Amino acid sequence: MWSGHGDRKLAELPDELCARVHGLFIFRRFLTEEDIERFPKLRVVVRMGVGFDCLDRKALAARGVKVRRIHHYGTGEVADHAIALALAMRRGIMMYHSYWLPATPAGPPRIPPWEQQQTAMTLRPSVRTLGILGLGRIGTATVLRAKPFGWRIIFYDPYLPNGVDRALSIERVRTIEELFQQSDTLSVHVPLTSETAKFVNERLLRMMPQNAVLVNTSRGGVVDLDGLEKVLKDDHLAGAGLDVVPVEPPVPNTLHPLLEAYRRQDEWIRGRLVVTPHVAFASPDSLVDIREKSAWCMREVLCEGKDTNVIPPDALWA
Repeated sequence: MWSGHGDRKLAELPDELCARVHGLFIFRRFLTEEDIERFPKLRVVVRMGVGFDCLDRKALAARGVKVRRIHHYGTGEVADHAIALALAMRRGIMMYHSYWLPATPAGPPRIPPWEQQQTAMTLRPSVRTLGILGLGRIGTATVLRAKPFGWRIIFYDPYLPNGVDRALSIERVRTIEELFQQSDTLSVHVPLTSETAKFVNERLLRMMPQNAVLVNTSRGGVVDLDGLEKVLKDDHLAGAGLDVVPVEPPVPNTLHPLLEAYRRQDEWIRGRLVVTPHVAFASPDSLVDIREKSAWCMREVLCEGKDTNVIPPDALWA
């Protein structure tokens, strides 16, 4: 077996080592068709995480390689992070924090007069609506954490059976347009697929109420940054919290203009956007979990012939 989350690139592995490998652990690296060809005995790939958009599923399926993912780790951490981002924006924490960050290091704090501190960013949850896009494990965990704050909670997930809304005492909307139209705060929890790429676009974002907030802890490619930049720049949305961006890690000199403005802390975006580096899953506990669960997952396939948590071959990026 070999773990693909260290510093050493797959291309740097000697051919004699690749020829002996039956199982690969893949954490944050992409696994391409060229990589897969180097492992003639490969039987299973364990994706050390939930999403599998970093794997060439077509090439793996053609080789008959089983793919398993660890979808039962880090659920609590990601849900905590989603709520933390939502509250940081909805309470104006990032905005107020920015007042203490002057344009020049020697400058004084930019504490505004009291009347200027009143902002539509800080909306009381108990009289507002939280929308959940995708009610899987993490979306459900986010709902349970949001309930004590008093939000009215709605969700859209066309793949879930009827009755989930009753079990959680939340409301189901039937169309994606209804979700965006009613959500003062929207939290995204869908995988990145050919169906969801740039799914959250300008058209949908403009359906959200004035001064709404977007939170994304799923995959960066789900949100169209062009559209998000436009609705933030013309003040339709009050703010956004992103744990993920389309290109990770960011490539110098090729950042999206929205992220460049955020890095410069341009006045129009100051305090209205917070970006964390794809760490919603991270904690000492979750990192132990992912190692232990990945090891058990690999053992079950190679030693016991089990197929639990195997991603079907037709679950492809098309």
